[in-house]
Order: sequence, then C-alpha cells, then structure tokens
Amino acid sequence: MNPLVSIITPSYNSAKFIAETIQSVQNQTFSNWEMIIVDDGSSDETESVVLSILQNDNRIQFHKLSQNSGPAVARNIGIEKASGDYMTFIDADDIWFPTFIENNIKTIQETEIPFVFSSYKRANEQLEFVYSDFIVPHKVTYTDILKSNSISCLTAFLNIKKLGKKYMPLIRKRQDMGLWLNYLKVIPFAHGIQETQAIYRIRENSLSRKKSDLIQYQWQFYREVEKLNVFQSAYYMLHWMYRGFMKYRN
Repeated sequence: MNPLVSIITPSYNSAKFIAETIQSVQNQTFSNWEMIIVDDGSSDETESVVLSILQNDNRIQFHKLSQNSGPAVARNIGIEKASGDYMTFIDADDIWFPTFIENNIKTIQETEIPFVFSSYKRANEQLEFVYSDFIVPHKVTYTDILKSNSISCLTAFLNIKKLGKKYMPLIRKRQDMGLWLNYLKVIPFAHGIQETQAIYRIRENSLSRKKSDLIQYQWQFYREVEKLNVFQSAYYMLHWMYRGFMKYRN
C-alpha cells in the first residue's frame, strides 16, 4: 500500500519563507503526497516563488484567491481539493523534519487511531530556537482542547479515508481549534506523539501573536462557535488563560 497524503498550506505574503517550507516537504522520506497551496490574496512575490518551484514538481498545486479572505477560507478550499487518504497542514513559514509524514502514517497504522499530532520546536524568523520545545500530551479529548489547544496545525495528521472530511469554521482565529473539536466530537481522543517533528516559526506580525483581543475572542468562540453556556465558558476560559501563560513561560 502507498497511500496519498494531502498537505494543505494557506499562504499570505509568505515569499520570504515559503520556499523553505516547500523544501521541507520535498525532503520527506515519504514521497507520495500532494501539496495544495492556497494563496490568500498575497501582494508580495509569493506566487512567483511557488510557480518557479512547481514547474519541477507536479505534486505541488497553487491556487490564488482574488482577495484576502482569511486562513479558514484558504484551508477549507485546500480541504475541498484534497484527494488523499491522509490530510495534514503546514503553514507557509513552518518546517517539517524529514520523517514527519513517515512517522505519522506509521503511528496511525500501528495504533489504529485516526487522528495524531506531534511535539514541535519553536523558533524565531531566523530559525533560532526560542522558548523550550512544546511537548504535547499523550492524548487529548474534546474537553481537553476546550481547556488548551495543544494540537498545532503544524503537526495535525488525520486519516480522512476513515474519518471523512470536515471543514473549519469561518472565523479569523481559532479555526483550527474548531476543526479539531469537530473531529473529537465523533472519536474518543487524538494521539499525541512525544517526539518533536517540526519547527514552528514565530513571526513578529503573525495574527496569533496579537494578544490584546485574544481573551474576548476566546470567549466568543466558546459562546458562539461551540454554543457553551456562560458557566461552561467561564470554566474553560480560566483553564485556557492559565495554560496559555504557561505555554510561553520559558
């Protein structure tokens, strides 16, 4: 058996980094993949960078949106176009270690758990490691993710032949969390791989690093996306705030 892996990459003004990301995919020890890059209306040279690479690699697709619509829209287009047995995500500035795909397929086949995710290293824009490695739990449930989203888009790996396709809620932030919760409503848990398998690049201007409005947004996510009542939302919010502080303490 040689399953196909669909890799979904949203991109917005990522010309500076996307070639490194693509190279990390091309360096995989497992080679039967399709990389679906959905550009979210970039105004920089992202398109020309990607087109120059895909001329020599027909496993890479490039789709450009006419206007900036947000990462949820871009990722959902990628999900719609995915034709693989497995589905995974990598943003246009992150890096996979060469055995990332191979290890995830092996773990899913050995454990028969259709949703796995991994630990990762954290680096600045120059790929200098900052903070400590983010080591994921051995497993997470629906309620665990409500308390703290320990599943990064960078390492989530799904057997969609078994689970089917689900889509991200059309929100500006936490759309990945919404997708994981949708899957964890129908399976008992996702399996965490302790070994670091990727590098998450922390960009100074990234949406996820703007902290001023995150508390309000997280509250809205609980109330409007997951439809939790006030007491449930307050309970999970306290956990989220504490674990968010601990995540970047060193």
